[in-house]
Amino acid sequence: MSESKIKNMEDFAAVSGISRPTISKYFNDPDSVRKSTRARIEAALEKHDYRPNIYAINQNRRQTKNIGLVVPNLTDPFFAGIARTIEGMIVEAGFNPLLLSSHAGPEQELANLESLRAIKPAGVLLAPLGRASDHERVAEFAEEVPTVLFDANLEGVGEAFFGSDNDQSIELIVEYLCRTGEPPAFFEMKNPINPNAYKRRTAYVAAMERLDQEPHLIQTDGEGWDFEEIGFKGGTRLIENRLLPTNTVLCSNDRLAIGFLSAAYENGLRVGLGAGSALRVAGHDNHPFSQYTCPSLTTVSQDYDSIGARSVETLLALIESETRAKDRDVTLFEGRLIMRGSA
Repeated sequence: MSESKIKNMEDFAAVSGISRPTISKYFNDPDSVRKSTRARIEAALEKHDYRPNIYAINQNRRQTKNIGLVVPNLTDPFFAGIARTIEGMIVEAGFNPLLLSSHAGPEQELANLESLRAIKPAGVLLAPLGRASDHERVAEFAEEVPTVLFDANLEGVGEAFFGSDNDQSIELIVEYLCRTGEPPAFFEMKNPINPNAYKRRTAYVAAMERLDQEPHLIQTDGEGWDFEEIGFKGGTRLIENRLLPTNTVLCSNDRLAIGFLSAAYENGLRVGLGAGSALRVAGHDNHPFSQYTCPSLTTVSQDYDSIGARSVETLLALIESETRAKDRDVTLFEGRLIMRGSA
């Protein structure tokens, strides 16, 4: 038996080398952790002669009426719009939404989750940064607090993920562009921060090959979330140096496309349909500004009403049942083609 006195679960986590969320999960339901982990915990309990305060555990499990809502960047009208929709659903269900922005930074994302952990929310809806997220620490949080992911998936994290079917939506717009003009090149960031970008890259190549067309990936430098600036600089370089392999450009997202449209205008190129147009440009997401560009941007609209509704419904069901999902639900929703003046 250990000579040092274990006062609480934090002390026990420190001496046992097992994370605090995993230990908490074990005490809530021993069968919820892996058999090997359960054996380690029980051996450590015996070694250190530690018996948790069951009353304190039950007190800690009491739920508040707060639901955390964390998005990557609230300055982006796209995420601001999604947050407004989900906030309304949370309020309608009788809970208090606590809206936090990660400001495109992994440290802030973790700080947001720590702030939520401190107030013991009933649950959390998280749109993670994706590739930049600290996968392990976000997963530890989700083990302790019921968490549903949306927009960007972190494999195996949380009770469920709801997002867009990038394979379907990219194939939809690639087929349209090939049918109505020259096959598109795909304009993207070389190292995108959002995992959806990688899925769209793969989906574009697959769609072009299915249509017996040669894929053309055009990758531009740039880091972070300043997509319009990255699209403008990359588009300017391509246009000025005559590097475009086709007169049709499909951008990985609408914000890159907005920057690309600006680059075309600055270089005197007319974008659109019909005689006199030098380029066709399309995007993805149906960003709130996409209908107000000049010309208005052809794109694919994500079904965020359905994504938001399913995310909230799933989290509320978990809260009401006071149980965790046996299997992680992953549901993807189809996009809808929005034909406008740019392509």
